[in-house]
Amino acid sequence: MGFNCGIVGLPNVGKSTLFNALTATAAAEAANYPFCTIEPNTGRVAVPDPRLDDLARIAKSAKILPTQIEFVDIAGLVKGASKGEGLGNQFLANIRETHAIVHVLRCFEGDVTHVDGSVDPIRDAETVETELMLADLESLEKRIVALEKRVRGQDKEAKALMPLAQKAVELLRDGKPARLMLADLDAEETRQFKLMQLLSAKPVLYVCNVEEENAGIGNALSAKVAEKAAAEGAEAVVISAAIESEIAQLTDPEEKREFLDSLDLDEPGLTKLIRAGYKLLDLLTFFTVGPKEARAWTVRRGAKAPEAAGEIHTDFQRGFIRAETISFADYVATGGEQGAKDAGKMRVEGSEYVVQDGDVFHFRFNV
Repeated sequence: MGFNCGIVGLPNVGKSTLFNALTATAAAEAANYPFCTIEPNTGRVAVPDPRLDDLARIAKSAKILPTQIEFVDIAGLVKGASKGEGLGNQFLANIRETHAIVHVLRCFEGDVTHVDGSVDPIRDAETVETELMLADLESLEKRIVALEKRVRGQDKEAKALMPLAQKAVELLRDGKPARLMLADLDAEETRQFKLMQLLSAKPVLYVCNVEEENAGIGNALSAKVAEKAAAEGAEAVVISAAIESEIAQLTDPEEKREFLDSLDLDEPGLTKLIRAGYKLLDLLTFFTVGPKEARAWTVRRGAKAPEAAGEIHTDFQRGFIRAETISFADYVATGGEQGAKDAGKMRVEGSEYVVQDGDVFHFRFNV
């Protein structure tokens, strides 16, 4: 399962610098002027997971293959984007293709030009959010006109969508994002709601880009963003894009550790960002392990065993028979697959088994 996050924000907040750091490439040009990112740049990075190293060591795996996360660096947005100002139409089209929004906010002073002339991350967040809501409102108002005709024709799908669309319009007119509806919807309503593909319904992770000396604890500006995120049920992390750029240049693990220690940081910002992203999208990791390779896979929380099997190959899901399952803790405690079998820690799970984070699977299938 791909995990696709669009990195968005106003011009010159550090989006491309963060993207370059995350992907350890110079694919996105980072420059001190608006719209230096014209086409969305896409990069895939490995998800760090120390459990994978433990599994590979025990199984003596020849290769280690972590799961990956995809980031898309999207052109900076300005006021009026919903009406096509700046690169607005392109921004909105690109963000529609992503699963979640990583909203980078400038939480540092300095000489870098700010499009509004001053640093205020809450104002910046509201600028972007407003443009997404305005685009959604325009889209929904047109859709409701079409839905009304279909409802008169007794269209069942239109009847199900209409109350959701009307409620979303009410929220948007009140200046609130559509994602606030999700908490009150049942499973079928949630499915219908997602079909509307509203921009302001996407989950949001705020990334507070701070100066280097505040990378560990944040500052007064990032604290305000944390309050905003908590009130919205969103996530927020503090990162120094400048520090992440330096870390990305270090290839030796010991050098990275020494560099982090010198800054009193426990881990790179990338690790925090991915952890928050997993929580945001409700994802979990399972593993397949053997002498050839130890590999991590991503699946949505609540997925059943056949769906996890399908992440490896569609034939595995189509012909699913059973999943031989060992928890990560049991795999490590018993010294591997054979030890888990001997200790009675390998379970045979069927098609209704709900995948747990850290499960080690061997799928049996027949097509």
